[in-house]
Amino acid sequence: MTGKSRGERHIGLLNGFAAYGIWGLFPLFWPLLEPAGSVEILAHRMAWSLVFVTAALLVVRRWAWAGELLRQPRRLALVAVASAVITVNWGVYIWSVNSGHVVEASLGYFINPLVTIAMGVLLLKERLRPVQWAAVGVGLTAVIVLTVGYGRPPWISLVLAFSFATYGLVKKKVNLGGVESLAAETAIQFLPAVGYLAWLTAQGKSTFTTEGVGHAALLAAAGAVTALPLVCFGAAAIRVPLSTLGLLQYLAPVFQFLIGVVYFHEAMPAERWAGFALVWLALTLLTADAWRSARRSRVAAISVPSAEKPASAAVDV
Repeated sequence: MTGKSRGERHIGLLNGFAAYGIWGLFPLFWPLLEPAGSVEILAHRMAWSLVFVTAALLVVRRWAWAGELLRQPRRLALVAVASAVITVNWGVYIWSVNSGHVVEASLGYFINPLVTIAMGVLLLKERLRPVQWAAVGVGLTAVIVLTVGYGRPPWISLVLAFSFATYGLVKKKVNLGGVESLAAETAIQFLPAVGYLAWLTAQGKSTFTTEGVGHAALLAAAGAVTALPLVCFGAAAIRVPLSTLGLLQYLAPVFQFLIGVVYFHEAMPAERWAGFALVWLALTLLTADAWRSARRSRVAAISVPSAEKPASAAVDV
């Protein structure tokens, strides 16, 4: 590996840690926006995200994608679906954090890879390897154990996992970059969000102008907090292998889980520990299988060209 490529990889890793680190620290940010309610916070997040990404796109002068998207109704419809799904995800996550369910929210992002695999089988007719089937089975067992432990299905986790998995599936079909995709999605969210904020202000229930400049600045910062990790993720995705990003993705729910248990002191009775342990076992199986598969692919990619080389190439030094 050359010095330049090593430096690029280092930059990519730093950006990956930054992206997943920021996502992992989200539970510390949303409570700062109180006394704003979850829906008001969500509306500000949608509105200010568009402002922030538009400013970023103006700086880099990257607008060609917008014209192409507007000429493709099917892709535009998929963007609208992605926008609706991520609105549900954001709303439930903000509510869960500010209602004292950080641990259950973190579980949603732990089981998200398992839900993504299950959706691949059900919707895309993908074939799983035996280890992947085992991981899905262990994950399903974990949900049953947690249902018994909570006395109800862990609906927050399930909504977050299924909404984010659906979001990822739709985004694959749309095939837009992270910042461009966020710009398109928040452009659809913008008018409903601003309309709700205007209505809230007319009702005298808005906190944006009544809780001081600091509070207003924090609400506006929701846009930057949303867009910044996406920019970092984009910088990481083009510099580090997908297998490395796959491991880094677990940083966010790990941080969220630790914040819920250590900082917010959420209860973790034995049955919840058992459920989480099963989820972590399933993820360990998935990760080990993914690494084994990636290693085989690398070996195959190296061996095929070498076999095709002429005999004289074997003695080159």
